[in-house]
Amino acid sequence: MQTDLAHLSFKPIANASPRRLSRPQIDAYNSEGYVQPFDVFDEGEIGSIRAYVDRLMDDMGEDGAYGINCYQARLGGLWDICTDARLLDHVEDLIGPEIICWASAIFSKRPHDPKAVHWHQDATFWNLSPARTVTVWLAIDDADEANSAMRFIPGSHDKGALKVRDAGEGSVLRLETEGADSLGVPVSNCLRAGQISLHADMLVHGSLPNMSDRRRCGLTIRYCPPDVRIIDERWARGVEAIICRGEDRAGHWRHHPRPDNDDIKATDSPRSYGTN
Repeated sequence: MQTDLAHLSFKPIANASPRRLSRPQIDAYNSEGYVQPFDVFDEGEIGSIRAYVDRLMDDMGEDGAYGINCYQARLGGLWDICTDARLLDHVEDLIGPEIICWASAIFSKRPHDPKAVHWHQDATFWNLSPARTVTVWLAIDDADEANSAMRFIPGSHDKGALKVRDAGEGSVLRLETEGADSLGVPVSNCLRAGQISLHADMLVHGSLPNMSDRRRCGLTIRYCPPDVRIIDERWARGVEAIICRGEDRAGHWRHHPRPDNDDIKATDSPRSYGTN
């Protein structure tokens, strides 16, 4: 766990002329820490994405449900999704016209999956400064309360880095936010397949075990502006970023062009960050 958490604070978005989001939606992001839902991929497109994700998970075997992390610069299909202009248009209104994708993850809660993702703030697990990452959560399957949609605690993103404790047994994560129940009433991030939500990296969120007969699969994509810096060089060696839009004038992030490979079995496993 990091010892210096002073850089972990939410900065409200000041965008007087958004192009994709409305002003009320940006206000909601500032006050609640998230905004949703947005229609992005139609039924045919998300069907193709689902078939692609299913293939990746099948190829990974037992590790497929929680182990496809940070392959965005190693698999052409994931690179294409992460750089889709429709996703970037939503993100741009929150972080500006220069956009870095530095991580992604496929999370698939199978029917009757007993694992919970306890309450946590993503940014406290990352060695980035300042905390400016926006996470896109793309619903591969319909996600609702019955099949363990991700849950947010609205307004918990502007409290700074909160205390953590051991999460105990039955959690995907090792640590959890202490006292999260006192922060407010959770809301479920219910999305239809093909829709997205966007949430701030300091927002307290998690998910319950999936006790239903339906799978809940989603793709998370982490975006930040290029002025965000990696503050641990050892951690930096595992980050495989994509400059999705604009440029990194300071040259802090190393650009990864679209890979020719789309076979997950033909590449080593990259380092992974975060769970939802």
